Amino acid sequence: MQQSENQPAGIEIALWHYSKNERDWNRWMQSLSADERERAATYRFERDRASFVAGRYLLRRLLSVHSGELPGKILLSPDKHGKPRLEGRDTPQFSLANADGLVVVAVASGCDCVGIDCERADAEIEEAAWESYCSVNERHWLAQLPEHERARGAIALWTLKESHLKALGVGLREDPRNIAFSWKDGIPFMAGGDRDRRWHHRMVEGGSQHIVALTACSEAGLPGISTRIFQDDSMPSE
Repeated sequence: MQQSENQPAGIEIALWHYSKNERDWNRWMQSLSADERERAATYRFERDRASFVAGRYLLRRLLSVHSGELPGKILLSPDKHGKPRLEGRDTPQFSLANADGLVVVAVASGCDCVGIDCERADAEIEEAAWESYCSVNERHWLAQLPEHERARGAIALWTLKESHLKALGVGLREDPRNIAFSWKDGIPFMAGGDRDRRWHHRMVEGGSQHIVALTACSEAGLPGISTRIFQDDSMPSE
């Protein structure tokens, strides 16, 4: 897919630290499709069900602004990899992630693809697990960090790789060790002399409790990025 010459590249990121009560839950559910409501019912744990519903609600709210459709009227369909997209449209590109109380959505205009991921900053990743998703150089970089920074560094690498694989639409069907990162002035970039310069990676401020990573593919360089905290203002869904 080629980006439109008339559409400037830009990415809107919304972060939502949601909390659920019965009235909110009913309103969120009204914005979901029948398939999404059925899927929500399959989750065994309430926190996982709430995370899924909140994520789809936020996604529909943002897509409503871009499409002009009411949230509950938006039609989503899976692509060949199972990644949701707007039915009958290639744009805008979007990506969704959630992690224990936080939902993050990125909506991109004028980009070939976008991916976002988030994880709890206190998630436990044992050093023995680094080998399963880190390259040799990445493991060396982690080992050189001060001990109190290694856990956060390991999570940052994981979210970067997840965001990149989500942008590609392949998820963990691709070995995350095939995508290696280095850092320059605090900014991550894919390592290797033959790296594709259409790809752009950034860490997004997600608060002290979460780590958020963004990946975008754009021919025109790094897209403009706007980040905001979502405030649910009870917009009608029908």
